[in-house]
Amino acid sequence: MIIRQYKKADEAAVWALHNAALVPTGAHAGNGPWDDDLHHIPEIYLSPGGEFLVGVVEKEIVAMGALKRISPTRAEVKRMRVLPRHQRQGFGQAILRSLETRARELGISTLCLDTTTQQEPAQALYRKNGFREVGRRQQGAFEVIFFEKELREPALPAYRRPGAASGCRV
Repeated sequence: MIIRQYKKADEAAVWALHNAALVPTGAHAGNGPWDDDLHHIPEIYLSPGGEFLVGVVEKEIVAMGALKRISPTRAEVKRMRVLPRHQRQGFGQAILRSLETRARELGISTLCLDTTTQQEPAQALYRKNGFREVGRRQQGAFEVIFFEKELREPALPAYRRPGAASGCRV
């Protein structure tokens, strides 16, 4: 798999991947305004100092993931997807690793993300990569789990109540 930055020509393939990968998880709320970022990737992710990566196998986009900057030192991992027929081949791991590398290059020291309780493989991936659960919340029909990871050790560890908000919409 070749990992590269999103190009405008990728828009239709990214949209198709989003739906193809999310529907089988049982965590797809249907398409709606909550998906508008996928139609404005340069403005939402790239221009504000984030990133949007795609993984390509034989000219087909089979994986993707993004960094959405939420402050000078914090970013949210978003839109992690792998086509079902390419899952369990390390592509999600490769995208996540590339996003972490890019975050460090951008001066981001904290990553946060959310996933649903239905998405057990995603939870396992994040935990395996050092993300820790920082809260849960019901959003419509879904229970959402919030995760966070420090990319470098802070000078003084910050105290956080168990289950306290992470800054990622808990």
